Amino acid sequence: MANDLTEKPKGETYDDRPFHSDDLPPEVRAPLAAFKGEEPPAPQWFKDAISDEPERSFVGPPGKRLELLTWGEVGKPGLLLVHGNSAHADWWSFIAPFLAKEYRVAAFSLAGMGESDWRERYAFADFADDAEACARAAGLYEGGRKPIYIGHSFGGAQVFYASVQNPERMHAAILVDTGFGGPPPEVMEERKKRMEQVRNIPTADRPSRVYATLEQALGRFRLMPPQPAGNLFVADFIARRSLKRAPMPDGSGEGWTWKFDPTMWEKLDRAGAPSGSREPPPIKVPMVHIYGAQSRIIERRNKGEPSFLGQAVREIEIPESQHHIMIDQPLALVSALRSLLAVWPAT
Repeated sequence: MANDLTEKPKGETYDDRPFHSDDLPPEVRAPLAAFKGEEPPAPQWFKDAISDEPERSFVGPPGKRLELLTWGEVGKPGLLLVHGNSAHADWWSFIAPFLAKEYRVAAFSLAGMGESDWRERYAFADFADDAEACARAAGLYEGGRKPIYIGHSFGGAQVFYASVQNPERMHAAILVDTGFGGPPPEVMEERKKRMEQVRNIPTADRPSRVYATLEQALGRFRLMPPQPAGNLFVADFIARRSLKRAPMPDGSGEGWTWKFDPTMWEKLDRAGAPSGSREPPPIKVPMVHIYGAQSRIIERRNKGEPSFLGQAVREIEIPESQHHIMIDQPLALVSALRSLLAVWPAT
């Protein structure tokens, strides 16, 4: 989803925050607008998957609660799923059921996102501790081995950080289209063009916009980095679960706004975060990277940007997919994960 443009902090080389642009084609700028609030047609496999509802709970005390979704039986090998930037645990709700027969599966919403509580400060180290707390609360350590962490995009960066700082907490790690370089050139150009529009930047006293109707809110949903939504029924499912009720600013009743904390990026402490400007740290757990064949990350690598992961990490390509693989090719992602987990890691 998109928030409005924010300035990049000095000295920071990896920028995973949203940016806003109206100079995008309609299928990128507003992929759900044409449905006018109605749900797009969906295939039966998707309906069956989302009908396998997770058990929903919270971990932690009030003010620091984390939204937790679980599938499968405690005692089976554990999988912890971590979503991306400004997203939420339900990004995995149509993927997890395909894994739950063989595994105890958990997905949690990072602090400041989904139904998890907002905080005055966010940090990579805290995200790592939150992940372990959710894994333990979900019973992912009860299957006789430590869980495998799986993270998409910004969530992949959290998994990578946790694997470097606390390798003893996980059996292995799978990154899904995760990059560590600087922002793409078009993002930098967009930033230059729109920096004067600071009045649109959400702040503590100027929060995200509240839309009068669900149709209006869904019509503003978009993916970041910008790309078409490969399967609109998936995008719609995600978008509806990205919204919450909120008072209209004029006092006329309730409307809809995004769940994520719009000031998170100003409050994020990136100390120790992965950065493309530094030498990669030693990788201490088995790790695989699954990426989209048309992903911006791969585009940039093909143009000469070095891979932060180095040669030690094996990679699996998902054809006909951009960055948001679970939207573009959800069944291919399921197949890749199931096939990989069946034989890897060897011990």
